Amino acid sequence: MSKMTYEVLFYPGRQLGQQACADLVKELRAVAAECFYETPSYQALSGQREELERAVICLGRDEQGRLLGFCSALALPVEGHGDVLHLGLTCVHPDARGLNLTHHLTSKLLLKYLVKESLFKETWISNCACVLSSLGNVAMYFENLYPSPYGVEQPSRTHMQIARSIDAHYRESIAINENAQFNADTFVFQGSVDGTVFEKDAEDARFHHRDRALTEFYQDLLDFENGDEALQIGKVSLLTFPKYIARKGLVKMKAAMPKPRKAPNYA
Repeated sequence: MSKMTYEVLFYPGRQLGQQACADLVKELRAVAAECFYETPSYQALSGQREELERAVICLGRDEQGRLLGFCSALALPVEGHGDVLHLGLTCVHPDARGLNLTHHLTSKLLLKYLVKESLFKETWISNCACVLSSLGNVAMYFENLYPSPYGVEQPSRTHMQIARSIDAHYRESIAINENAQFNADTFVFQGSVDGTVFEKDAEDARFHHRDRALTEFYQDLLDFENGDEALQIGKVSLLTFPKYIARKGLVKMKAAMPKPRKAPNYA
């Protein structure tokens, strides 16, 4: 595989003309088509100007300029808290699998965003998924996260305000089913991915996290037969960012973490 180059685009809907935006979306959808049996139309993949105006996208290209992967986040305004960075959507072409491209794309996007938009303060982040590996990675690398076996045991007032804002205003942008029920105790959107391209089998090892404890935590939290997905809310800053990029120190980092908790049971 040739050497990869990376580019981070801030709010392309504000910076690019109509044709340039259309060309960008066409490239993104071509990669996404290799990752889904049916390409979803949400976030930057929708091509809607409003979504592109709040998108932050990291592109990964080979030496020939071919797009092989992207990470697309959304800066979501939340009253009283400024922008919350929703980690959203990452797709990697099968030709680039095994290059750790997901991590490279996400880390470069985060670093650029923090330097440009949040140099001297923490940034609140969100993630919404039913993919156990995605939920587990966010749990390992971000601070004050809920729900997480390593994060806070109960959501703070700010966690709740951000979650409520996402529930009320950003369902379409995040592809949360309009009929899904939000459980404010567990931060689970019940029935959100039922019958969609995002739905996963709880026992499909391809989507499990390498850390069994993390996999089990989110398996216990979600009802996969019901099509549930979890909303994670936490923080990141330039002071905590090295935790995200310290892949070689992963074993030591895990050893320093507290023993993971079991998922809360509110049944």
